[in-house]
Amino acid sequence: MTRSSETKTAAVIGLGSMGYGMAASLLRKGFAVVGYDVVAANLDRLVKDGGQAAKSPAEAARDAQIVVCVVVNAAQTEQVLFGAFGVAETMPKGSVFISSATTDPAVVRKLAARLEETGRHYLDAPISGGAARAAQGELTIMASGSRAAFDGARDALDAMSAKLYELGDAAGIGAGFKMINQLLAGVHIAAACEAMALAAKQGLDLPKVYEVITASAGNSWMFENRMPHVLSGDYSPLSSVEIFVKDLGIIQDMARSERYPAPVAAAALQMYLAAAGAGMGRDDDSSVARIYAQLSGAKLPEKKN
Repeated sequence: MTRSSETKTAAVIGLGSMGYGMAASLLRKGFAVVGYDVVAANLDRLVKDGGQAAKSPAEAARDAQIVVCVVVNAAQTEQVLFGAFGVAETMPKGSVFISSATTDPAVVRKLAARLEETGRHYLDAPISGGAARAAQGELTIMASGSRAAFDGARDALDAMSAKLYELGDAAGIGAGFKMINQLLAGVHIAAACEAMALAAKQGLDLPKVYEVITASAGNSWMFENRMPHVLSGDYSPLSSVEIFVKDLGIIQDMARSERYPAPVAAAALQMYLAAAGAGMGRDDDSSVARIYAQLSGAKLPEKKN
């Protein structure tokens, strides 16, 4: 790839459904994108679309002004930063690490402090919006960090987001906002699944239930977005059950440390745990409806061949 002196290089670590969309958005905005993922097919796809593939996070970050990390959790983020082939030693001084994993704010603060001691910047930047919005460069980004981190990452943030919230000058604030979002999202999905399975138990016309509720006060974004999966009987994962096992688990840990009661989130977590325990952990999070159906004898639609 030929790069002009004006071209910025962004490394994207984690090319799953969200990370790949973010990489594609950066490519469209003229960034030179170097990616790393454990799945070879994701790297092949990036190369086909005009990016470059690296053999490790360290290699991907070597000449990158911006490193975007889109992994699952805090442990993976720490490994990307400081593991055997981590980016902390190879990122240029003054470059920005954008962390988009959903993570306990306390852990984010520790990782940020450790990286910033090396002369690199850490931007706490969890995301929301799903794979489709990631691919369109229309994510919501909840970011916090130093002014230098924001300034260095500005062009990349603009390329990946429709809404960028600058929430404070310290890492961890963005993570706190994301955990509030995840509490609501997890509870709303579980509630939607409970309601739809109850409708099935009553023998109601489920497509008509969907039509009526989406035009009524009981609607939520999650009901509107997830219940088509139940109606079609297709639980191919867009966001998996295990995501909310993780995220609502973090909520419980945070609540316990603050001596804060979170009984509604705790009840929702139990339904995700039940779904994961029943072998649905990698299926779509709307699979919680299947657990309600199994418990009650309700009959949900089956996938059409």
